[in-house]
Amino acid sequence: MEAKAADVLRGWLEARGHTVQSQPFKAPRSYGWELMLVSLLLALGGLLELWWLALLGAYAFWAHFGGGWAPWASLFDRHPSQNLISQAGTGDKTLVLMAHYDSAKTWFIYDPRRVRGFRANFLLNATLAFASPLAALLPWSGRLIGLYFLVQAGLLLWRELTAPYVGGANDNASGVAVAAGLFEQLARQVPPGWRVMLALTGCEEVGTKGALALARSGQVPRDALILNIDNVGRGALFYAVGEGMLGYRPYSGKLLEAARSLPGAQPLEYRLAYFDTRAFPEHACLSLIRLENGVIPNWHWPSDTAAQVRWEDVEQTRDYALNLINGLLHEHDEIPETL
Repeated sequence: MEAKAADVLRGWLEARGHTVQSQPFKAPRSYGWELMLVSLLLALGGLLELWWLALLGAYAFWAHFGGGWAPWASLFDRHPSQNLISQAGTGDKTLVLMAHYDSAKTWFIYDPRRVRGFRANFLLNATLAFASPLAALLPWSGRLIGLYFLVQAGLLLWRELTAPYVGGANDNASGVAVAAGLFEQLARQVPPGWRVMLALTGCEEVGTKGALALARSGQVPRDALILNIDNVGRGALFYAVGEGMLGYRPYSGKLLEAARSLPGAQPLEYRLAYFDTRAFPEHACLSLIRLENGVIPNWHWPSDTAAQVRWEDVEQTRDYALNLINGLLHEHDEIPETL
């Protein structure tokens, strides 16, 4: 269905006169298979009391959630995906409007009755994963941790075989709508000296694979400003001041400075998951997101449908982002006020 979504988006942009570049890459269809490998390494390291195998599992855990080097990635990156890129203007300064258009499988930890414990569950897994090499040297402790991860591997297998993909109206059709609408508006009259790029990425949910492909392509200059929009269909609006599930990376640059001086959104240290901006650690980035009670509404759950999106919240996000951009480009021609 991701390919069909790309076709819809391409048609929408081309119907408005924009040239669309397809940037192909390979990626897994779900993150569950890689996490199953991580869990099995940790399980076998503990159950067989092999500290070096547990250490490999701990590294694999860090690589997946921290964005580190994963030499086994080619085992999973076997399915075609693509980024959609459109550009307007020819200036030497670049503004990137980025949003991912893929969706994800559901799982029991995303049940609205449990999802508020997602962060605690992740920290438990991280603690056990990083403790497993030492635990493998001690009587019974390594086996207990190994048994825990063996059960988790079984649950992940069950997920991959039975769980459906969710509709993704909030995560992230809402962000795509805002990013594409802003690009369409800015492209009518690009401020002098600027180039505006729309980057709609695939496979964000399985490890920011589309954003990594974009970063490696060299199409985004080192001094580009990247505004990422993710999950803005419902809830209170936040601008992330940094992100990181394991190590934390603070944002910096003009976008963050502008957001701090603009009313309408609250600052947030985002540690719940990761954004596509993870693939651009040296760029000036900012991510916009909406949360309800500290979590993403209908996150990876079958209820993530169009009926659960508050369109007024999407429009308010668009208006906030437009004011943010206007604040950066105030010395240039005024941007039209309506889409």
